[in-house]
Amino acid sequence: MSIPIAPPERTEKHDQASTLGTSLRFAAAGLVWGSSFLFMKVALDGVSFGQVAWSRAVLGALTLVVIFALSRRRLPRQPIVWAHFAVLSLFFAVFPYLLFAWAEQFVSSGLASIYNATTPIMTAVFATLVFRVEKLTRAQILGITLGIFGVLVIISPWQAGDIRGSLLGQLACLGAASCYGIAMSYQRRFVTPYRVAGVTSATLTIGIAAAIFLILTPLVAIGPVTLTLPVVASLLALGILGTGVAYVWNYRVLAEWGPTRTSTVTYITPVIGVILGFIVLKETLSWHEPVGAVLVILGVLLTQGRLRLPARKVDPI
Repeated sequence: MSIPIAPPERTEKHDQASTLGTSLRFAAAGLVWGSSFLFMKVALDGVSFGQVAWSRAVLGALTLVVIFALSRRRLPRQPIVWAHFAVLSLFFAVFPYLLFAWAEQFVSSGLASIYNATTPIMTAVFATLVFRVEKLTRAQILGITLGIFGVLVIISPWQAGDIRGSLLGQLACLGAASCYGIAMSYQRRFVTPYRVAGVTSATLTIGIAAAIFLILTPLVAIGPVTLTLPVVASLLALGILGTGVAYVWNYRVLAEWGPTRTSTVTYITPVIGVILGFIVLKETLSWHEPVGAVLVILGVLLTQGRLRLPARKVDPI
């Protein structure tokens, strides 16, 4: 659902970066994360939004703990590292999981996946204005501006709507994407210097989030449930695959391809989300939603430096 929040386990560039295995892992991670919005929508037919978030974190943590144990790695011992990961858990998992699940009660799964694509823009904003780990270039400022305009087009304020439903659902999606932006910026500022391995980072982040959800069980997970086969399958896929295995796949790709190439998964997830919403749930989009999505993607491309503005001409002296 988002770019990893930890440095890769290996930083060397490898000659065989485009192997079939790496490409398949990349495609699989994009497919699973793009499908996560469909899984949430289907799961909401039988459980509450809080139960969706709770199940996702707990199942993902159990999966990652098994993978971590098999990898025979060690957990960091410094208390300060655990404190930083506790903060990451809130903004990378607890808050966005609840926000996206709540939002999908009011917006389509495809639209939620489009809003998730604003994460790189949110990251650039928080990394620059709050955590001061980056300086915005002229192209990045234009990209952020274009992305914000794209979001406004998607929201379509010129249309009358129910303030308690669709609009608040869209704002919740933006809030979730903002949480991812905060988490990634916080990671770069406070966690990256400790060089925690990727699988260890994922296990700590989701594991602490699961512990928080377990503590909050009376508030978020108690209530009636209707467990049909589609609901159970969606919860298992969302937790085991989307919040567990996919992160391991993505870290493997990150180690082979590096962060720039790996981050292109951002462009796959909204496409998968919209297609699955259309085919499986018969969701439709108004004209302004795909137009706004294109503007958002262009903004992301500028923000990440994949589109470059023409150089300014300097008059000879």
